[in-house]
Amino acid sequence: MPELSVIVHGPNTQDHLTGLLDSLAAHPLPDVEVVVAAVGDWAREAAERHTPHVQVLPLPDGTSDAAARTAGAGRATGRWLQFVRAKDGLPPGSPRTVAERAAGLPGTIDVLLLDHLRSTWRSSGLPSADGPLLTRAGRTDLALDDSAYLLRLTPLLGTRVLRAGFWRAHEERLSTDDEPGAALAALLLADRVACLPHIAYEDRRLRPACLPPATTAQHFGIVDRYEELLDLARERPAVYTVLYEIMVRDCLRTFARGGLPGDVAEEFFHRASLAALRRRPEGHRRPAGFEGIRRSLLEEGAYTKYRAFQTANRARRAVRSAVRAGRREAGTRVRDLRYRRALHRPVDPHLAVFSAYWNRGVACNPAAIAAELARLAPDVHPVWVVTERNAALLPPGTDHVVPGTPRYWEVLATAKYLVNNVNFPNAVVKRPGAVHVQTHHGTPLKRMGLDQMPFPAAAQGLDFDALLERVDKWDYSISGNSHTTRMWERAYPARFVSLDHGYPRNDVFYTAGAAEIRAVRARLGIPPGRRAVLYAPTHRDYEAGWTPRLDLAALADHLGEDTVLLVRGHYFYDAGVSPLAGLRRSGRVVDVSSYDPVEELCLAADALVTDYSSIMFDYANLDRPIVIHADDWETYRTTRGVYFDLMAEAPGPVARTQEELTEILATDAWHDEGAAKARAVFRRRFCEFDDGRAAERVVRRVFLGEEEASLPPVLPIGERTPAPTPEEATAS
Repeated sequence: MPELSVIVHGPNTQDHLTGLLDSLAAHPLPDVEVVVAAVGDWAREAAERHTPHVQVLPLPDGTSDAAARTAGAGRATGRWLQFVRAKDGLPPGSPRTVAERAAGLPGTIDVLLLDHLRSTWRSSGLPSADGPLLTRAGRTDLALDDSAYLLRLTPLLGTRVLRAGFWRAHEERLSTDDEPGAALAALLLADRVACLPHIAYEDRRLRPACLPPATTAQHFGIVDRYEELLDLARERPAVYTVLYEIMVRDCLRTFARGGLPGDVAEEFFHRASLAALRRRPEGHRRPAGFEGIRRSLLEEGAYTKYRAFQTANRARRAVRSAVRAGRREAGTRVRDLRYRRALHRPVDPHLAVFSAYWNRGVACNPAAIAAELARLAPDVHPVWVVTERNAALLPPGTDHVVPGTPRYWEVLATAKYLVNNVNFPNAVVKRPGAVHVQTHHGTPLKRMGLDQMPFPAAAQGLDFDALLERVDKWDYSISGNSHTTRMWERAYPARFVSLDHGYPRNDVFYTAGAAEIRAVRARLGIPPGRRAVLYAPTHRDYEAGWTPRLDLAALADHLGEDTVLLVRGHYFYDAGVSPLAGLRRSGRVVDVSSYDPVEELCLAADALVTDYSSIMFDYANLDRPIVIHADDWETYRTTRGVYFDLMAEAPGPVARTQEELTEILATDAWHDEGAAKARAVFRRRFCEFDDGRAAERVVRRVFLGEEEASLPPVLPIGERTPAPTPEEATAS
């Protein structure tokens, strides 16, 4: 019996079925069977081209989604069922992830909930809003009555993996063409649910113009859907209340955005009004503000008043938008005037402006360059650009400016040197005599710059023309290895000079001593003799928020009292409540997401666990063990784009599951001879220019004007001595 049956159902709309089956055939799994309930000749032909990897169940044109699902389920033999519409997709590798998670679930679980991607006819790989809700739920099994917020998950049946016995018990109720209704009903009928807060489904939205318009019955069916669902939740107060809130929100949204004809709109409003009033929970309070007014008018059935309220609200928003636009325009004019005046002043050869990570503070390569500048060229005055929020965290005595202030534009206009690890604003003018230094902030595994154009999830919001305008201002681009130099040249085509000097932030990996390492570990609370493992995953463009891809508490338990996990979330996710909040005081899981500089964390760690983060290239300078946890490599590679196959060229052992990772860390595999050989190959390729003197070479070349030939040569990798390991530091 296979663990998972993937039931693909429906017609081959716009040939999306072919791509879906190609992906499944490229990654066949012994524990996963694929049943295609193919509606129509085109779907049947596409499916038959993929036998024997799939079982084909031909169905006549016009077969409904519900009937196709039921037919496919009747053919399936797996313990768990995942229904996939033929127009949708499964990210590469996701069936394996789902099957592995399902195999570990107890028989009391009826539904496994998944996260998903969103794609449209013109973009793909966009994050859903479900990730934070699934993360909140965690990995333990749950009763819906205790976690009613899960009803707010996007109602997609494909993100509900159903136990086969549960499906058979409720097949009649779940066999409906109203997919959102079926998705919600699955939760309401389940005794217990579990979550997999990882991407395992792709919801592909077709272009509306190619779809038949919704019928009047379909519009009215939205109200009927919730009436029936509320009947299922009648004796469950917490669930009933959340479901009622969803009903009211969905009805108001449909009314506002549905483009309903006048008579249909009025009847829909009337039906929604009756349901909202009749189904309102006892003692339920409306929200405050405009939302409360909307709900009050709905419950009153005040159609004419509601339309008038909509009109007035649109007018109010238009006025406020115009006022804001006017203020922005006025502010821009004032800024431009000040900036233009400052541009007429002479360039100050003794002024340097530094910024890092979108003005977060003194960090990364710019910080290392500024420190070396103070030693070799103290006559050059550094000014840091820092947000008002982060200014209080600056080292004492740091001269800084806040973006948008008069002095900010003055220093940008008059400084000879502008150093950044991202980019300065588009409005910054490249003056004759000024020198712009792009330090970057990592070695590229993922696609960057223009190379992101084929990957919409990575390129969201990017203006490539504006990007090139910023790149054209660069005089120098700093690189840590030949791979990086070549990738920057293709991703950022411009006339900058590549400084193949190494990354200045990595100098500390060769200059730090035993005392510094002991001090860092003491600040982090790591007792002598304990192994410290730094877990530092990267950002995923297809996730709305950070979801730890490991059960950290379970990992810590398996590794025992002698191991401390240092967990660092990506800086893109520094807002909101950390998913690590409940683990911070455990002693063996330490949240270091806000700890700076990250180089100190590397010095403190005996080993690094990461996925696709550029920290692996920096940490390799220490010649300490690196383990790759790549549970979603295929999805990441497909949606983000990569420059090389990390699975074939990893710096150490690769784990595709938490169980494999635990096995590697619990045995000698993390630091055995094979791991050392892989790391040596990786270091030769990616630590090429890092030898502890990168910052010195940059300062001498850029600020002191020394010729390339006179700079300190890069020490061969075999002659370098990395900082001592924590074990060596403790012994010394």
